[in-house]
Amino acid sequence: MKTKKNIVNKSFHKLQKVFGASMVILCLFSLESCENSFLDVVPDNITTLESAFKLRNEAKKYLYTCYAYIPKNGDGVYNIGMLAGDETWIPPNRAAITSFAFNIATGTQRKAETYMNAWEGNYQGAGPGDRYPLYDGIRHCNVFLENVEDRTKVPDLQEGERLRWIAEVKFLKAYYHYYLMRMYGPIPVVRVNVPIDASNDQIQVAREPIDSTVDYLVSLLDEAAVALPPMITDRLNELGRVTKPVALGMKAELLLMAASPLFNGNADMVGLNAKDGTPLFNPVYDATKWKRAANAAKEAIDAAEANGHKIFYKNNVAFTISQTAKTKLNITQAVTEPWNDEVIWANPNSRTYELQRLCMMPLASTVSHSQARKVFSPTLESATNFYTKNGVPIEEDKTLTFGDITELKEATTADKFNIKEGYRTSILNFNREPRFYADLGFDGAIFYKSSSGSDETKEVIRAKYQDYAGSADAFDFNVTGYYIKKLINWDQTFGGGTMYKEYAWPELRLADLYLMYAEALNEADGTAATTEVLKYVDLIRTRAGLSGVVDSWTNFSNNPAKYTTKDGMREIIHRERSIEMAFEGKNYWDIRRWKKATQEFNEPIKGWNVYGITEANYYQVVTLSQQRFVAPRDYFWPIEETTLIRNPNLIQNPGW
Repeated sequence: MKTKKNIVNKSFHKLQKVFGASMVILCLFSLESCENSFLDVVPDNITTLESAFKLRNEAKKYLYTCYAYIPKNGDGVYNIGMLAGDETWIPPNRAAITSFAFNIATGTQRKAETYMNAWEGNYQGAGPGDRYPLYDGIRHCNVFLENVEDRTKVPDLQEGERLRWIAEVKFLKAYYHYYLMRMYGPIPVVRVNVPIDASNDQIQVAREPIDSTVDYLVSLLDEAAVALPPMITDRLNELGRVTKPVALGMKAELLLMAASPLFNGNADMVGLNAKDGTPLFNPVYDATKWKRAANAAKEAIDAAEANGHKIFYKNNVAFTISQTAKTKLNITQAVTEPWNDEVIWANPNSRTYELQRLCMMPLASTVSHSQARKVFSPTLESATNFYTKNGVPIEEDKTLTFGDITELKEATTADKFNIKEGYRTSILNFNREPRFYADLGFDGAIFYKSSSGSDETKEVIRAKYQDYAGSADAFDFNVTGYYIKKLINWDQTFGGGTMYKEYAWPELRLADLYLMYAEALNEADGTAATTEVLKYVDLIRTRAGLSGVVDSWTNFSNNPAKYTTKDGMREIIHRERSIEMAFEGKNYWDIRRWKKATQEFNEPIKGWNVYGITEANYYQVVTLSQQRFVAPRDYFWPIEETTLIRNPNLIQNPGW
């Protein structure tokens, strides 16, 4: 058990780091923590603490410290959802990168020295400085609020700006709690920091019931939304700071999670009680939670649209391109076009240069594997998930057959904007929707970039073992034969200068909100809301170059009435969401909250034989790994064993 004196000394040194650092909003830094305790106490060096809130400039540094704990989701190593599920696979044995999220995908999570431990900030990145202990972030938020809400502090801070800063930090405090709850389920809620003279009972905070935690976080987000600006007007200095649509969007995401099967009436969590016997989950399903989520999503959509957010279309191309190329740019640039109108919240603390390098493949023999590492490999399951060209799942399309995917087909002139004319590749790669060709690369695929100019058939991926995009490198190699194009800005070039155009990682897009609303409304009102649900799903499909749900299912599905039932529409929305949000780190969390992980994450991970030289050898399906997901244990992270020892009021999650 750590003594209070040790905790105070370490907290003091931590604050010295905060006050000695310079802050710039577009280059937010990560604060390295010296203390592994989930709940720090306020340091007793009052003079040092007060100096942080004597003047506006010093208080602003502390504001940016609160921002600095936002997880770097634009880095594939830190974004848990990118590599913890079955969407993307990487070379084994840390050949190319070290990702502790990948340990979760391979079923090696543990309760001692837990992987991707956002609670303590351990095993999150490759080095000791790569740590984001979110309870430290919450502690800093509480310190900030305690001082800035005191009008006797920071006397040169104007009231309007004071209210905005307070709102920003309330948002961050709510977001950090939400992030932890998504991982761990019930968590301790740190409403205020514990004073130095607190008793052991006060320090040893217990986990709180899900419903009361959600209500508290919603109240924080509502309070934040009132004082936040509707949009960023000083785009030179303030892009990345939160706005009212951001707060309302996160409230919608929180309430959607709370309404979903993992949190709403989850019978598997019966018996998970606090030490005093308080149930942490309500085992009774509450349908009104979906209505609450739907209302929140619509409120967020209205606020976002009223302030200029809209579905992105790439309309500023300087030369003539085909409609096929334009549709693909509409899809990918919605993510990679910096600060575009669809992005409601982007994180400037998380740049994307290295992520793009991990996805990109060489497009010529002169490009080295270190320039285009290609190690983020979509699985065969990811490739089959996309619709056919008719906008329905491949297993439902009554006009197309994808039986033996090792069967090869030769691309014709009609295919030339997606597959090199005359190239032979798997039938799985033909007759697919635009998002398939925009998001994925494969052997023979066209990769359209700005450097291609009007000749959109210029760049071709050649992926067999001895080809320039093949997997012959000892460390940087692709393992499935599929590549991620979606996350690479189209201004990527292997010429002089910077190879990859960075963009702030989009934490929340308007398309995401549309699908949240459609899902919650369908669950809340069923067929009574079909018209409204279809409206928002079809807005996404239109940008993707597809017909609406009704036309596609009526004309091409072997289950043409699927959209007319609540259950059928649920399947459509889930599939639509998994395609639209592919490779953005969202699908892993969706599969968990839908309680589908037992089925999804207990399947073999498959890809093509990337060591094949000939067509016959390359186009063979190989099993890379057999995933193992144990329910209910793996639905929530284990609490680190040392944390349980330090705080006997905490209880472990089931199965750990």
